[in-house]
Amino acid sequence: MAVKMASDGLWQGENPLDFAMPLLAVQIAVVLVVTQGFAFALKPLRQPRVVAEILGGILLGPSALGRWGAFHRTLFPAWSTAALDTVSGLGLLLFLFLVGLELDFRAVRRVGPRSAAIAAAGIVPPLLAAPGVVALLDLAVPAPGQRHTSFFSLCVFLGAALSVTALPVLACILKELGLLATPFGETAMAAAAVNDVFAWALLALALAVSGGGGGREPKGAPLAPVYILVSGAVFVAFMIFALRPLMAALRARLADPCGCAESDLVCSGAVACALLAGAVTDAIGVHPVFGAFVFGLAMPREGGLAERVGEKVTPLVSGLMLPLYFATSGLHTDVDNVRGVAAWGMVALVVAVALLGKFSGTLAVALAATGMARREAAALGVAMSAKGLVELIVLNIGKEKKVLDDTTFAIFVIMALTTTVVATPLMTALYRQPPTATTPEIDGAELKGGDACPA
Repeated sequence: MAVKMASDGLWQGENPLDFAMPLLAVQIAVVLVVTQGFAFALKPLRQPRVVAEILGGILLGPSALGRWGAFHRTLFPAWSTAALDTVSGLGLLLFLFLVGLELDFRAVRRVGPRSAAIAAAGIVPPLLAAPGVVALLDLAVPAPGQRHTSFFSLCVFLGAALSVTALPVLACILKELGLLATPFGETAMAAAAVNDVFAWALLALALAVSGGGGGREPKGAPLAPVYILVSGAVFVAFMIFALRPLMAALRARLADPCGCAESDLVCSGAVACALLAGAVTDAIGVHPVFGAFVFGLAMPREGGLAERVGEKVTPLVSGLMLPLYFATSGLHTDVDNVRGVAAWGMVALVVAVALLGKFSGTLAVALAATGMARREAAALGVAMSAKGLVELIVLNIGKEKKVLDDTTFAIFVIMALTTTVVATPLMTALYRQPPTATTPEIDGAELKGGDACPA
């Protein structure tokens, strides 16, 4: 079906909503109005904005208003899905580029062993529980004809989803509670930074072993997964050890004394390179967001280059494109797919594993390795359980690659919402009084200004 870009107008007898550009404009406007309405309503509860954005998408999707046939056919017809998903996916790619800019690779390397131990303690228990969750999932909600992937690929994907900590969401929660600049906040952010790096490595592995195609009929060479892993490793090595020094040298040669004349050119070049890096990793067989993320890590920090690029790109991405991405996640989520006692039992199990796995591991190591008071250690365990943004990225990639079926996707979206919603009130309860012990200061990722709170 050929779709025209714009109509000739109502006076010519054409409905603008039957054409790509005006329909996309209306869709974006409706999504922004609904999600901002939810954000305003949830503000007294001090919830991260990602919660409002997902809830707005669910309201507009097949779980609620999408059941109304006229609404769905008028505002979100099937033929418009590709354009909406492409625009929101582009926003995701640019956001991961910004996350790479915020997450200083050198700071991650300097993270002390205590924060690394805390990160590992939050990763290992849910990762070990993933095979059991997958086995129970196959029994409770079998999905013949949808879940076309190997047991190992599904374990890696769901292990990443259960063990991830959303660094931007955690930063927002800590900032809201006034804990970001404290030793506790620095420790939590450093551990979450390590966790994020591991999560993306795990996701790249999952995409590689699934052949980038969710277990569909094999295409290309039989050793394609090996080639994907090797090519991905070469790409990362080239970005960090070759392109990064080259960009630093170019920055030194082209440096503007006042730091402003070249900023537009540098910003445009950086965005273009991030998009190209995404295209390269897509050609390799890994999701494009991985390439943009690695390029963001590789951008030189000297001279405020990465900071200037982030200041120019962040408003558009966090104010428009990222809300659209999470709203489309809600649009693709049909809660009706979770039917019956067994399916809702899986929801409860997945939420329990995601919360208790990270909480218990983090609590034990924080008490043993850092000498935290119990109240602080428990708050840290809750903090590391916050998911939201990165969780939704992992789930959407899994669904796009056909690793996750519709029911599994809905179950894990509910889990992501639940763990994110409970994080702020639990941490507020735990920090009702000032902490009683001092956590050692550890270098880690920091939230820069108010721009790093898009979630």
